[in-house]
Amino acid sequence: MFEKFKTYSKITNLWSIARRYFVNNFYDGMLTVLGILLGFFTLILKEGQSSIASHLVILTGMGTSISMFISGMSGSYLSERAEQNKIKEELDRAMLITQENEVEENMDVKEIEDAMLIHINNKIQPNQKEIIRKRKKKTLQEKAERFAIIIVSFINGFSPFLGGLVPLIPFFYAASANIFIFMLSFVIILICIILLGIFLGVVSKESILKNVIQMVFAFTLTLLVSIFLLS
Repeated sequence: MFEKFKTYSKITNLWSIARRYFVNNFYDGMLTVLGILLGFFTLILKEGQSSIASHLVILTGMGTSISMFISGMSGSYLSERAEQNKIKEELDRAMLITQENEVEENMDVKEIEDAMLIHINNKIQPNQKEIIRKRKKKTLQEKAERFAIIIVSFINGFSPFLGGLVPLIPFFYAASANIFIFMLSFVIILICIILLGIFLGVVSKESILKNVIQMVFAFTLTLLVSIFLLS
């Protein structure tokens, strides 16, 4: 089973795609929850409160994270499956295969001959019967793509959920969240962003510092814009 999955991964370049999905969506999840935390943080400052009930922050953040998980997973699965079905239908059409195993009469014969480099007379040629028989079964490529869709869809949903959950960790350890708890959460987000920048730099074999600066810049920009809009 493991060897089969390993083969599927090589065929579809799965881990490269999954890595990209994970980093992007984990980052998106953190910044989304960062916006929520800034909203509560601004509320504390404006109302002159010393703290706010942690469960309010946790419930809001968890609700948002769960929504990102469901939307990310279902949206990715449906779109990827639709794209795969479209490619398969186009391939079947190019090979002149219909449900009745007959050539579609409304297709231009000369165009098909040029594309397939074979001669047809609106009927399936003897040498096409083997192709048709094989196309009825799922090819290794199709199985690999199906496997990749499932894995990528899960990662596309789980990564923003995890990214949204990590900043909430300090709030689980305090009944009331004061400014210190919020600042600790912001520091955790910043550390995670720096680690993501380092990871991207190593994977892409580009400047680690450049990647870190770019991601920290986006983090800082989110802070400034959110504070400006909420103040």
